[in-house]
Amino acid sequence: MAEYEACIMGLQAAIERGIKTLEVYGDSTLVIYQLRGEWETRDPKLINNRMVVLGLLREFDDITFNYLSRDENQMADALATLASMIKANKEEEMRPIQMNVYEFPASCCNLKEEENGDNPWYQDILRYVRDRKYPAQASENDKRTLRRLVCDYVLDGDVLYKRRKDQNFYWGNSVLISLRDGSSFTY
Repeated sequence: MAEYEACIMGLQAAIERGIKTLEVYGDSTLVIYQLRGEWETRDPKLINNRMVVLGLLREFDDITFNYLSRDENQMADALATLASMIKANKEEEMRPIQMNVYEFPASCCNLKEEENGDNPWYQDILRYVRDRKYPAQASENDKRTLRRLVCDYVLDGDVLYKRRKDQNFYWGNSVLISLRDGSSFTY
């Protein structure tokens, strides 16, 4: 079973690094509860894996196994997906993946205010959605592009929301839900 094999590999990596206290988090209820001793292991294929894990546990002074639901384990799922896309060559050294955690969506990281004023980057979109007015120096091509862009946005009061493919609208910490009858609400 893949979850047991991943646990074994993780424990072996911790042992190689000399770690003596470890908290293990997993989204497999079967593996976590079997390793805690709360569930019996009956499947012959799993019994051998469990025995390997129990043998590795002797190397630790303190180890705990904690269950995380799949919803709470999105980072692990993302890393597992990323790892499955990498072709590993055992002759080359694997380089670590560098990750950063941001307080806001990555799509906003490269957005800057316009240099010639205090207008936000979305000013033209907002003006067109609100007033149906083009920028003063807009060419026909600019106008056509703006009309295409505004299809992805909706204005609720003074807040501009970006439409997603699932027809929900997100911006900041608010969510605008658009219903099929044309009504909408935020939360």
